[in-house]
Amino acid sequence: MTTKNALSVGFLLFPQLTQLDLTGPYEVFARAPDMTVHLIWKNREPVLSDSNLAIVPTTTFAECPPIDIICVPGGPGQVDLMEDQETLAFLKRVASTAKLVTSVCTGSLILGAAGLLKGYRATSHWSSIDQLSLLGAEPVHERVVWDRNRVTGAGVTSGIDFALTVVADLYGSDIAQGIQLALEYDPKPPFKTGSPAEAPEALVEAARSAMVAPLARRRAVTERAAKGLL
Repeated sequence: MTTKNALSVGFLLFPQLTQLDLTGPYEVFARAPDMTVHLIWKNREPVLSDSNLAIVPTTTFAECPPIDIICVPGGPGQVDLMEDQETLAFLKRVASTAKLVTSVCTGSLILGAAGLLKGYRATSHWSSIDQLSLLGAEPVHERVVWDRNRVTGAGVTSGIDFALTVVADLYGSDIAQGIQLALEYDPKPPFKTGSPAEAPEALVEAARSAMVAPLARRRAVTERAAKGLL
């Protein structure tokens, strides 16, 4: 899908999102040639992330222009959105004409709740990827998963990889590589604990124990959303 034309990407901005799910890929897309970036919510009031960073929407559901790429980040607020009919209806509407329907982290569960991942391969944060199957998607444990016009990124930081992958497809690898260089995206973390596959078992179990309550709530909502898709 290589293009020379101006394109637009819209990020769903919602209370209690994880800001890096949005701001990571935002930095990549904002540097792509002739790419317009929209931050979309129900109104234009500042939205607080799960770490209390205030982000200001640039457009609303009602005013949003046609967009080529819709991207849904994740975060704790994702749970409520899975039963927010106004938000789900908006996503269905923009997805019907968008060139790419995308997500980062548990944003894929919101897409799933809107019925937009049925029959698609997709990924999500490692703690919740198994819930995708309840929504008719095929969970894939990869950093970025591209299936037809659905592109999903795994947990949080994978949003940068996801956006670079999309930019490379739309504009060519030279443009994407230039953006990566400009961002000095050259990760060399001090620890190899970025995924359950590499982290010590005790660390993984501690992380899972800390997430028991929120994961139980997320699963309950996912199960209700799944029933609504039948």
